[in-house]
Amino acid sequence: MKLLVRTFIGIVFYFQTFLVFGQAIDRLNRFKATRNLVALWDFREEAGQSRKSCYNSAFALKEMAGPLPRLNDGPLSGYSVLFDGRSYLSLAHSEIGDLNMFGKKQGVTVLAWIKWTGEQTGFVGGMWNEYQDGGKRQYGLFVSLPHYNGKNQVCGHISQSGKPTPPFPYSIDYSASRQLVTPNEWVCVAFTYDGKYIKSYLNGQFEKREIELINNTKGFKGYPSGLIQSKNPYYFPYGMGNNGSDFTVGAVLLKKGMGNFFKGQIGGLAVFSTALNEKQLKHLSQ
Repeated sequence: MKLLVRTFIGIVFYFQTFLVFGQAIDRLNRFKATRNLVALWDFREEAGQSRKSCYNSAFALKEMAGPLPRLNDGPLSGYSVLFDGRSYLSLAHSEIGDLNMFGKKQGVTVLAWIKWTGEQTGFVGGMWNEYQDGGKRQYGLFVSLPHYNGKNQVCGHISQSGKPTPPFPYSIDYSASRQLVTPNEWVCVAFTYDGKYIKSYLNGQFEKREIELINNTKGFKGYPSGLIQSKNPYYFPYGMGNNGSDFTVGAVLLKKGMGNFFKGQIGGLAVFSTALNEKQLKHLSQ
């Protein structure tokens, strides 16, 4: 009887594993079948190894400031990287190749599967350097940018100059989803930029935000009563600059050193060289 029970448990485990593996293959194939995919990381490598893009292996993210554990939990490959708020991944600017997207009409989409702890601002991935040479910002996906109405929301950041947005002390040019990101739960976060509008998505869904007063903008030159605009979509017709940042995952360079550390798990990250539409994002985020 015990042998039959063990056999039955083994069969159930086998089919569960097979189902999970099949779902992971299906998700990976969806990404690879989507046009203009530049890189796709599923984070199946163990701690201590470079995390290679499974679409273009030339993009090998290196661990910085310590090892990043691999967990047997993730919606894309069944694995994920655990970010502890101290370590991050990086690809040097000299190695970024087609990840260096810029120009007046250049589009971009950054999409990721995350399980965020909800404790602090978290940088998910992109080319975003807020300090070196006055700033080398380009494009980046964040969770929770509270200073300009993006608290606990999906935020997509774009910069043309690489520097703060005049007359404000920081870069204000980001979209922020209307929906809030639920902590400690797997969600799909994404933003798109088509050369004119930045849009933020949660689980493949775009929700428009009405025009509103943006916090911390009162009293600046030209804005005595503050800036009034919509955060989703965010109007930004200036394009992305070619500003020289590294590509990082989990943190960005600030004046005080690396910061905006992501805390939690990232189970997949994809970058496209165009703005995907809502139908495509829903399909990829299922």
